[in-house]
Amino acid sequence: MFRMKGFTLLELMIVVAIIGIITAIAYPSYQSYLQDTRRADAQGSLLELAQWMEREFTVNGTYQDGGGNPTLPFVTSPKNGNDTFYSLTVAASAASFVLTATTSGAQQGDRCGAMTLANTGAKGAAVNDCW
Repeated sequence: MFRMKGFTLLELMIVVAIIGIITAIAYPSYQSYLQDTRRADAQGSLLELAQWMEREFTVNGTYQDGGGNPTLPFVTSPKNGNDTFYSLTVAASAASFVLTATTSGAQQGDRCGAMTLANTGAKGAAVNDCW
């Protein structure tokens, strides 16, 4: 005869519980995806910086700039946005260099830690599968 339309409290609580379970599973996966993306961006920056260093060596015969480590705008500031997730540093001598990307900010707990790239092409990180 007379039917009420709408949701009961039990149905609403079931929906809220399902959303909570899905969120509890999805959020860590999303955070992992963000860390992987930031790591790939840092690796790209290391490779870009290594190419720049090789061009400088070809032109000047040394990896150093005026006897010291090169100062580059993209080493100390992020290329996109205001957040810095990795700090890039250069350690150069006349015949070799080592580039390092150290985690910072929201990337601080990354399993790979600091990543390195040398003039020989040797890549390093805390975990082998990071590169």
